[in-house]
Amino acid sequence: MEIKPDKKLITKSFLIVFTFTVVLLLAGLILQITVPLGEATSDEVAQILWPIVLGLIILLWLISTPIIILWIKNLSYSIQEDRIVVFKGILTKVQQNIPYRAITDFMLHRSLYDRFLGIASIKIQTAGQSTGAVGYEGVLAGLINYSSLLVELQSRIKTLQPQTRLTGKPDDTSALLNERYLAVIIEELREIRKALERR
Repeated sequence: MEIKPDKKLITKSFLIVFTFTVVLLLAGLILQITVPLGEATSDEVAQILWPIVLGLIILLWLISTPIIILWIKNLSYSIQEDRIVVFKGILTKVQQNIPYRAITDFMLHRSLYDRFLGIASIKIQTAGQSTGAVGYEGVLAGLINYSSLLVELQSRIKTLQPQTRLTGKPDDTSALLNERYLAVIIEELREIRKALERR
C-alpha cells in the first residue's frame, strides 16, 4: 500500500514558519522597547533593528519555502507485507526500510497544528532505537486516516510476535515464527556480508 502525506502537511510546515516569523517580530519589538543604547533615540534604534529583523524574516521564508515544498513532494510511504518503507530526500534520495520484526511499538503524535488541521504522525519505535536525536526509527507524517492505519500496523506487529501458552512453552505457531525470524536474520547477514565484500 502506497501512501503520500496529505497536502495539509505543507500547510502545517508553513504555519510553523509563520510562528517563527511572529516570534522574530515579537523579539524585535521587545528589543526596541527594552534595549537601552545610550543616547540613541527610539527612531534610531528602529532604523537599525527593523531592517535586520525583516531581513531575517525574508531569508527564513526564501530558504524554507522551496525546502518544505520539495521535501513533502518527495516524501512517501510504502506499507509492505514484511516492512515499512519511507522514501524521502531532496538532493539525496533515501529509502528507509523498517522491518516489522524490529518494530516494538508505534506512537500516534498529534501536535497543536496537527489537531487544528486534522492530521497526525505515526512514530515507529524499534528494539535498537534510532541513533538520531528524535529517538524513533521512522515517522509517517501528514496522515489523514491515521487511526485505521495505526490499527492495521499494530495488528501486523501482533501477528509477528511469538505466542506462548500459560506453561511458558512456545506453541507450534511460535516455533514456525522463530524459524522464519532465523531465516530472515541469516538472509540479512548474507546481504551484509556481500555488501562488505564489495567494499
